[in-house]
Amino acid sequence: MKEKFAVSLMCMDFLKVGEQLNILNDWVGMYHVDIMDGHYCKNITLSPDLVKSFKKVSKLPLDVHLMTTNPEDWIDPVAEAGADIISLHAETINGQAFRLYNRIEELGLKAGLVLNPATPLSEAAHYLNRIDLLTIMTVDVGFAGQPFIEEMLDKIREAKRIREEKGYHYQIQIDGSCKASTFKKLTEAGADILILGSSGLFGLDKDLKTACAKMTESYKAALG
Repeated sequence: MKEKFAVSLMCMDFLKVGEQLNILNDWVGMYHVDIMDGHYCKNITLSPDLVKSFKKVSKLPLDVHLMTTNPEDWIDPVAEAGADIISLHAETINGQAFRLYNRIEELGLKAGLVLNPATPLSEAAHYLNRIDLLTIMTVDVGFAGQPFIEEMLDKIREAKRIREEKGYHYQIQIDGSCKASTFKKLTEAGADILILGSSGLFGLDKDLKTACAKMTESYKAALG
C-alpha cells in the first residue's frame, strides 16, 4: 500500500531530515520535492542542493516538481543532484514542451507534468503520451494548508478516462489537501498516488512513526 503515497518534503522538520527520511522510507513509495523560485509562485522552498542531500538518505524515487518560471534552467541541475522524475508545469512550457521532454528523456529520467487547478487537460493534449506521471493540483500553487478544490475531481476522472481511451501510461498523482476527508473521493475519482503534507501526515502527531501509522489507518478506514 505504500506505493499509494508520496510525501511532500517541504513539510518535513528540517532539523531532523535524516531521521525523518529513514522513517518515511518504510511507509511511503515516493518523495515529492517542490522547487519554487519565488517568481512562478510567491514562495521559495527547496533546491537542487537539498535534492542532493535527500538522495544520500532516500531509498525511494525523488519526484522534483519545478514551480519555476524558466524550467529549462533547472532540468540539468536537478538531474545531476539525483532526481528520478522531473515534473514540469504546463503553464511554463508552452513553446518548448517537446524540447524539454526530449532533454529529460536524454538524461534517462522519467517525465512528469503538473496542471494548476484552472488549467484544463486539453492544454497538454499533444504531449500526454510523453509523460510517466501526471500531477493534478487540487489547491493553488505555492503554500501548504490550503482548502481542497472540489471541482478537481472532474479533472481527475477526465485524466483517467483519457488514459484508458488512448492507452497512455501515466500515473495520476494528486497534490493538495490529501488527507482523511479526501482519501476516498480522490481514490474513487481515479487517483493513483496521493501526496501527503502537513494535514495528511506531519500534523497528525509529533512522533513521525505514530503519524505514519495514523495516516495508514485513516486511509484504510476511508476506503473501507
